Amino acid sequence: MKTKKWIQRYTRSLSGKRIAVTGTTGGLGKALCRNLASLGADLILLDRNAERSDAFRDELLREFDECSVECVTVDLSEFSSVRKATEELKEKEIDCFIHNAGAYSIPRKLCDTGYDNVFQINFVSPYFMIRELLPMLRERHGRVVVVGSIAHNYSNIDPEDIDFSTRKKASLVYGNAKRYLTYSILALAEQEKEVDFCVAHPGISFTNITAHYPKLIFAVIKHPMKVIFMKPKRACLSILWGVFEKCSSEEWIGPKFFDVWGLPKKKKLATAKPSERAEITRIAENTYQILSVK
Repeated sequence: MKTKKWIQRYTRSLSGKRIAVTGTTGGLGKALCRNLASLGADLILLDRNAERSDAFRDELLREFDECSVECVTVDLSEFSSVRKATEELKEKEIDCFIHNAGAYSIPRKLCDTGYDNVFQINFVSPYFMIRELLPMLRERHGRVVVVGSIAHNYSNIDPEDIDFSTRKKASLVYGNAKRYLTYSILALAEQEKEVDFCVAHPGISFTNITAHYPKLIFAVIKHPMKVIFMKPKRACLSILWGVFEKCSSEEWIGPKFFDVWGLPKKKKLATAKPSERAEITRIAENTYQILSVK
């Protein structure tokens, strides 16, 4: 089925809905926002690079003249920036929050919270924002969509090294953060009655995150990658469907075939035992409580 036909069949008008999206200047983010705008949604773009965010806003406004687009600058590695952006969102009465931003193989550092930056960008900051936005989202019977990853299954958590700051392998560090994000959100899905939640993952797509190889190697493999992997325009459909499809605390949405390729499908998710899920929930809430009084 072609992308356009899938969108016609599985989505509906978002006219009158205000949706905030993190990480909108990359491949997946841009494709997702174009789909949301085409369905009539008003958008709030949350990005670290204000210049690139403004430029993309202008693109969207030229392409979708009835769409309202705002920009809010946020650096997910800096807690003061995260808190400021969250307070701005509270004033804008959003109907849906989509956490799409991610960081994979980047220079490692400790953030002002004391956490590793990969862990903070992929889990700590979005979880804090979502918890802070819940009262408003409850009033509006809103929705939260977070972008997960099959990398979350690369290893179990380690309560003695929560953010994997002692690990060096990028796939483990990133996967650990996505594991926390995935199961903390599913815990909220189980608890919340007025807000719908969805964890969606795009499978494998040619985006900035896949461009983490050394330059010489990447120059050789990037063209085959473009052929083999789904393009962002198609990969983002799993995230888009999360705006419409409610998931239980035992499900997520991703590509149909092997969680890698194909159109979106809702699937059971059982990659963590109940004891580990409970530990993730405990650590997530403890982290939020500490940061909420920071």
